[in-house]
Amino acid sequence: MSRFVDYYMHPQSPWSCLGHQELRRICALHGADIRIKPIDLGAKVFPISGGLPLAKRAPQRQQYRLVELARWRERREVPINLHPKFFPANADTACRLIIAADRLHGADAALDLAGRLMRATWCEERDVADEHVLRAVLHEAGLPSDPLFHAVPDAHAVFDGYTQQAIDHGVFGVPWYVFEEVPFWGQDRLEFLEQALARAAAR
Repeated sequence: MSRFVDYYMHPQSPWSCLGHQELRRICALHGADIRIKPIDLGAKVFPISGGLPLAKRAPQRQQYRLVELARWRERREVPINLHPKFFPANADTACRLIIAADRLHGADAALDLAGRLMRATWCEERDVADEHVLRAVLHEAGLPSDPLFHAVPDAHAVFDGYTQQAIDHGVFGVPWYVFEEVPFWGQDRLEFLEQALARAAAR
């Protein structure tokens, strides 16, 4: 029986970046497939869920965020930059490219591309709003750029659909994982997701 984890994410999220490989590891270990679903967090999810862009959060929250990022950077061994040069950046096209990769090349290709796009921002000081950077990342992933930019005309509609699905299911932040209709918010909840996956695998 196939098991799925729905993975709501955004490539500008450092928390998605920190948890990305660990999510892939635990799902592979327990025989679960990942359905990656990029969503429009800032423009559509935050306004109806009480979330705020980083720059509008209280100074105390901004300061503690840096403490937690440094803590989890060490724990996950992901060398993120706490103050990346190209953040925030418009990542709508990056989201649609992840969707196109999923449609044309499968989930593993989409997950690999998503990881590369997140590392581009958080580890490599690259601007994922720049088409030249996006094409370079696609090349590094072994994916042809033009088909992904042009061959999936419904990618924008899928992006909107994933965003509405997230809203309908009460998502208010990323990464957000759903397994057997149970939500897990944040990469720091991956331990609990793994426990759920292990229980399901033992049934």
